[in-house]
Amino acid sequence: MREPDAFDLGEALEILRRTPATLDALLRGLGPGWHAVNEGPGTWSADDVVGHLIVGEETDWIPRARHILDGRGATPFKPFDRFAQDKLFEGWTLTRKLDRFAELRRENLEVLRGWRLSEAQLDLPGLHPALGAVTLRQLLATWTVHDLGHIGQISRVMAKRYGADAGPWREYLTVLSK
Repeated sequence: MREPDAFDLGEALEILRRTPATLDALLRGLGPGWHAVNEGPGTWSADDVVGHLIVGEETDWIPRARHILDGRGATPFKPFDRFAQDKLFEGWTLTRKLDRFAELRRENLEVLRGWRLSEAQLDLPGLHPALGAVTLRQLLATWTVHDLGHIGQISRVMAKRYGADAGPWREYLTVLSK
């Protein structure tokens, strides 16, 4: 019997499938005051996060899963450039980024579903260049948590835009204290 909090691919797919629509509903059509705001130097705006998610779709999740499934688990994954979006998407509108992210995610989930992964395959090993030994299950769980983390990050950054204007209610708005 599976632990209630154990990784379940079907449940992960529920989140992974919804992320593009969630971001689209939250961000599409908003002015730059909402999607370009960040928390200061060296931090990311919603615009930056969507670019980062595109890079992940292109170079991280499915390529690393394929690396594991192809039996190359003893060879380290290619390092992931967490800041590649800074150069790759100069001049792109947020709308274009949201569309590209949705397209890539749809394609990647088709690939993932097409593999019809078994429990044994989910336990296949991979080698992260910094973290060491990982499994396909851990990679896919991380993909899901990564999405949720960035949705939370975008919400937090947007909330902070009006944080000072909330006046004494700031005390009750925990999103502003993170």
